[in-house]
Amino acid sequence: MTTDSAGDSGDSRPNSGADSRPIVYDLAPNCTREDIEHDANYHAVVNGVVEYGIFIDIADDISGLVHDSNLDRSYEVGDRLTVTLESVRDNGDLAFDVFNESSYQTVVVEHDPELTAIEELEPGIDAYVAGKVTKIKQTGGPTIFRVADETGIVATAAFQEAGVRAFPTVELDDIVRVGGAVEPHNGSLQIEVESLTQLDGADAEETRARLDTAFTRRAAPPDVSPLIEWDALEPLIDDLRDVAQLLRRTVLEGRPIRIRHHADGDGMCASVPVQLALERYIRDVYDDDDAARHLVKRLPSKAPFYEMEDVTRDLNFALEGRSRHGQRLPFLLMLDNGSTEEDVPAYENLAHYDVPTAVIDHHHPDPSAVDPLLDAHVNPYLHDEDYRITTGMLCVELARMIDPSVTDEIQHVPAVAGLADRSKADAMASYIELATTVGYDRDRLLELGEALDYAAHWLRYSDGQSIVNDVLNVGCSDESRHAELVDFLSSRAERDVERQLNATVPHLTHDRLESGAHLYQIDLDEWAHRFTYPAPGKTTGKLHDRQVEAHGEPVITIGYGPDFAVLRSDGVRLDIPRMVTELNEEVIGGGVSGGGHLVVGSIKFVEGMREAVLDSLVTKMGDAELDATLSSHAVADGASQIDN
Repeated sequence: MTTDSAGDSGDSRPNSGADSRPIVYDLAPNCTREDIEHDANYHAVVNGVVEYGIFIDIADDISGLVHDSNLDRSYEVGDRLTVTLESVRDNGDLAFDVFNESSYQTVVVEHDPELTAIEELEPGIDAYVAGKVTKIKQTGGPTIFRVADETGIVATAAFQEAGVRAFPTVELDDIVRVGGAVEPHNGSLQIEVESLTQLDGADAEETRARLDTAFTRRAAPPDVSPLIEWDALEPLIDDLRDVAQLLRRTVLEGRPIRIRHHADGDGMCASVPVQLALERYIRDVYDDDDAARHLVKRLPSKAPFYEMEDVTRDLNFALEGRSRHGQRLPFLLMLDNGSTEEDVPAYENLAHYDVPTAVIDHHHPDPSAVDPLLDAHVNPYLHDEDYRITTGMLCVELARMIDPSVTDEIQHVPAVAGLADRSKADAMASYIELATTVGYDRDRLLELGEALDYAAHWLRYSDGQSIVNDVLNVGCSDESRHAELVDFLSSRAERDVERQLNATVPHLTHDRLESGAHLYQIDLDEWAHRFTYPAPGKTTGKLHDRQVEAHGEPVITIGYGPDFAVLRSDGVRLDIPRMVTELNEEVIGGGVSGGGHLVVGSIKFVEGMREAVLDSLVTKMGDAELDATLSSHAVADGASQIDN
C-alpha cells in the first residue's frame, strides 16, 4: 500500500475495473527498462535542472529528460512530480512529459529480475543472485557479503565509501537479492554490487524453503561402503552418516567448523582425515582457494574432556571472528573426547551462544548428562559396543562420507589408531592387513604411531598441521619426507622412552592382589624425568606393557604424581568411570575427577588427599573381576601384541 502527495492512496495491483482513475506507477529502486512502457505514467524525482528542461529519475537506473517546452512551472533538484514516458529516442535517451492529473491511483512495481545460479556465473556478465548472507566483512574499501544459494557461495563487493559499511541494515542469515557485474577477483569470481535488496515476506520464505530443500539434498553424503566388513561397526554407520550430513550442510551454509580432539594418536587419526575431507569438500563448494583456511580449524585438547580453558579459548576465538570477519559462530566437532559428565560445564557455557556441537568418541559416555546439550553423539557404547572401536576408526569412515576422494590416502589410518590406542578388537587384523596392501606392515605402523605421539607431545596445544599431516601421510605431498620424518621421530621417541624406563623401572613397587592380579605402582613425580617425553601417561603405559610381557598374567599399573594418577590394566575389568564416581563419593574432600575405559584411564584429585584416594583405589582394584577377554594374550598375535 502506498500514498502519493498529489493523489489518493492506491493498491499495488493494477485496477480491475472498479477504479477508472488513471494509473501512476511507483517503480522499485532496482527496476530496469524492462519494467517501463511507452505512454505509461510514473512517479519521478528531479535530479538536475538545465536551461532546456529537467532531468528526472523514475528508478535508480532509469533517468530521462522533461523538455522545457513541456514544463508549466520551475523545478528544483529533489522535487517530486508525475510524468508520462513520451518516447525512447534512437540513442536510448528517454523523453518524458509532465502528467498533470490530480486524481490517480498508484501501483507499485517490484522488479523481479531473472536470477542466475551461482554455479553458472561467468566473468563479464551482469547477473542477479538470490540467497542467504553467510558472511559480512568490512574491508578498507568495500563491504564484502558472502551469499549462498542452492548451487554455491559467491563474494559480493558493495562500496559506499572507503571503509564504511554498505547496506548497514543487512545482517547474517538475511535473504537478499544482489545484482551487478561479475568480475574475477583473486582467482575467484566476485559480483560488483549495483543493487542489493533485502527480501521479506513471501519472497524471503520461498527462498528459505528453496535453500533448505537444496541444502538437504546436496548435504546427503555419498553412499560408501566401510573399508572392512565388521559387524560391530555396522550399528554406528547411520550415526556417522547423520554427522556427515550435518557437516556437509554446515559447509553449504557458510558456517565455520572448529575441530577439537584429544592430543594423542587416536585423536589425531580421527581429526586429520576429517579435516582433509572437509577442506576438499569446501574447495568443491566455494569458488575460493582460501575458503578452507578460514572455515575449518583443528585444535588438540590435552585433557580427555572439554576443559573450561579450551571452551573459553574457543568462544573468544569465535566471537573475535564474528566481530572482525563477519562470520557466524562455528560448528564444534569433538573427537575422541566429549562424552562424559566432565564435559557438561563447557557445553553449558557454549549454550549461551549459537554453537552447534557434535561428539564422536569411544570413551565410556554419560548420555543422560551430555545428550541434551549436543546436536549429535556417536559412541560405540550407545550400541552395546565398547572402546575397542576407536574414534580414529570411526572418523576414517566419517571422512569418506564427507568426501570419498580421501579414501586412498587414509586406508592405513584405522590400523595406526587401533595400535596407538591399544585396541583389542578382532578387526585389528583386518585393518593391519588393509594397511599392508598400501605399504605399511605392523612394525611400520607402530613406528608411525610412535612418531605421531612424539610430535604431538612437543606440539602441545598447537595443531601442527603440516608436520602432523606429513607424519601420518594424510594430505602429504612428499612421500620421502614422510618416511624420513617417521624414521627420525620414532627413533627419538624410542631413545627417550628407553631413558625414561631406565630411570623408573628400579623404583616400581610390586604387590599381589587377592584376585591374583599383579599391581605395580610408581611415584612419577619422584622418579621420572619431568617435562619431557614421554609424559606420565605414556610412561605408565610403557612400564605396564613391560610387566604384561614379563608375567603373561593379569597386571594393573598405577603411575601417580602429586594430584593425578594414570591407570592401566590387562586382564582385569576395572571399569574406571564407575570407580571415579565411587571415589568421589567415598573419599570426602578428595575432589576426584577423571575417566577412561575399562582398562585405561586417568584421575585427578586434591594433592593433600592423595594417600586416601590411592588407598581406596587399590582396594577397589583388589575387588575387580579378572576378565580374560581384556587380556592382550587372549587376542591373536598381530592384532594386539602392541609395544606402544
